[in-house]
Amino acid sequence: MTGGKDGLDRIAGVLVPVSLVSDPVAFGGERLDDCLVGDLVLQEGRAVRLEPATEQAARVVLPRLTEPHVHLDKCHSVHRLENVGGNLKAAIKAQNADMKGWTEMDVRSRAGRGISELLASGCGAVRTHVDWSDDDDPSVEPLAWAVLHELGEDSDLLLECAALIDIGALADSGHARGYARAIAHRNGVLGAFVFDQPERDEGLRNVFREAERLGLKLDFHVDEGLEPGLDGLERIADAALAVGFGGSILCGHACSLANCAESDVARIADKLAEAGIAITVLPQTNLYLQDRGQGTPDRRGLTRLHELRGRGVTVALGADNVRDAFCPVGRHDPRHVLSLAVVAAHLDPPLGDHLPLITTAARRGMGLPQLTVDGSAVEDLLICDAGDTSDLITGAELRSLSEKRSLTR
Repeated sequence: MTGGKDGLDRIAGVLVPVSLVSDPVAFGGERLDDCLVGDLVLQEGRAVRLEPATEQAARVVLPRLTEPHVHLDKCHSVHRLENVGGNLKAAIKAQNADMKGWTEMDVRSRAGRGISELLASGCGAVRTHVDWSDDDDPSVEPLAWAVLHELGEDSDLLLECAALIDIGALADSGHARGYARAIAHRNGVLGAFVFDQPERDEGLRNVFREAERLGLKLDFHVDEGLEPGLDGLERIADAALAVGFGGSILCGHACSLANCAESDVARIADKLAEAGIAITVLPQTNLYLQDRGQGTPDRRGLTRLHELRGRGVTVALGADNVRDAFCPVGRHDPRHVLSLAVVAAHLDPPLGDHLPLITTAARRGMGLPQLTVDGSAVEDLLICDAGDTSDLITGAELRSLSEKRSLTR
């Protein structure tokens, strides 16, 4: 980095993906494929514009990454689990058996490792889901809920905790109220697992009422399967539209949308867009769990990513499970997940067009303020020794733009 007489700092020869700039015309730079090229000008610690490049561009600048869907309470437990390898129900059974032996030290160690991995991957904002019991007193916090909030307070991450409970349990209005009150106590996100429960409509009505009353964000695990008849996603959209809910709603999985005819996908997508509901696509876990049979699977188990984006729905990518009963491998790394989605969901070049899935769109899905390169503080930006977006996505080293060593060549 160089400092000029005008008091501005400059980083020579950078590429900035066009998709991560709010106003490309005003920001400046020369267009090269899916990037803008030039010398990055910093004023009072913020990226303000690109000026003509004074050397060959060999570094990409982008906002910190966003991870909208992980399970830090479960991660890194696969080594001690029995009977891993099966569908969603088998994974739930195996993980629940392990959960009975959790201690504060165990959760703190595993979740802390996950947080360290997310920080190392360039994440600035993360949402983790935390299981709550369907039967216990809803006002009593699970062990992992308290631990994860403490870990979040001690880290450099913006860590949101989303409670996860069966929607059937929330059909009881008293249970739903106690649950929501406990979530609001720590400014958490109200979440639920929606599958084929007979009481799911009653549960959704209670969830929306409590979220509206307490000003809570909503996050649903919905239709996580390829079984016929799963319709939770449309029910969530209908419930949101019926009450005119104005808060943030994020839905993960929605695998069963792959079963729907194009006309049905279009109808549901239009409802989602109208209600402002975002979708998180979770390739790591869904590729592993879905279409289980005796032989090789021939269905990907992913939701309709292209069709949803094409009809104006905000779509993001998440790692979901990492080395637990739901996925025995995986990484807490949004770029790894995007690389996997490129293959599994046929995300074709220009690859820069898909970077919002792990940055701007993911933040929008979480209900967070937008973070683009133009106007951002240096501590909210990353720099990568890469000559194009393919190199960026497939593993070139990332570091903070605020690190002194990142600003020199």
